[in-house]
Amino acid sequence: MDPTGIHGPAGLDALTGIDDLSGIDDPTGLAVRQLAKMIDHSLLRPELTTTEVLRGCELAAAYDVASVCVRPADTALAVKALAGTAVAVGTVIGFPHGGSTTAAKAGEAADALAAGATELDMVLNIGLLRSGEDDAVRADIAAVVDAARGAALTKVIFENAYLDDEEKLRACRLSTLAGADFVKTSTGFAPGGATLADVRLMRANVPAHMRVKAAGGVRTLDRMLEFVAAGAERFGATATATILDDLAARRAAG
Repeated sequence: MDPTGIHGPAGLDALTGIDDLSGIDDPTGLAVRQLAKMIDHSLLRPELTTTEVLRGCELAAAYDVASVCVRPADTALAVKALAGTAVAVGTVIGFPHGGSTTAAKAGEAADALAAGATELDMVLNIGLLRSGEDDAVRADIAAVVDAARGAALTKVIFENAYLDDEEKLRACRLSTLAGADFVKTSTGFAPGGATLADVRLMRANVPAHMRVKAAGGVRTLDRMLEFVAAGAERFGATATATILDDLAARRAAG
């Protein structure tokens, strides 16, 4: 299996992805470009080589997706590779376990911004959330949001496989209070990934201006469309080419 998934700077409003949301009420009517602009092409697997990361960036540019999500050490490489395209570069903070100190997460965010990242996917402190330490969790998220303010979007990864519904609801509330732009289901490295039930719960419990990102196990077009209908507006995906080629074939067939 090819681990890359292979088969210019814009304002923050543009980086949220879709120029025309008219197809969202009926996901079966989405155009290829609309769906492409809902995908963050994931390049996070630990074994990826520099060549594989660059190939993944080439794929992202060819399909004009919303962003690539790369490992922190690959951020500058991806920024250079995607210069002059409409594909944003995102990276991860406190990944994948969320247990870094708040100061370390803020430092990672500063490093990522200095390297040119415009999207930050941070893992909240799962253990503190499950311990009921809500003030600490909110402060942890807010430190990254504050570091990114005006320069990057912040997505808060819950890692729902480890949480019950009450904890997910608290995570929604704390992410909202901290000022995050997105809530996100999963890292893709836990025992479970995105579920429709979780996306519906998250969509129903954050304000309309916040968005929901589904990640982990969304590998087919039909599955992605189900998540769109449930309220997801971004996706972490490695099967980008397969999904978008499938949609293009369906559109061509009428």
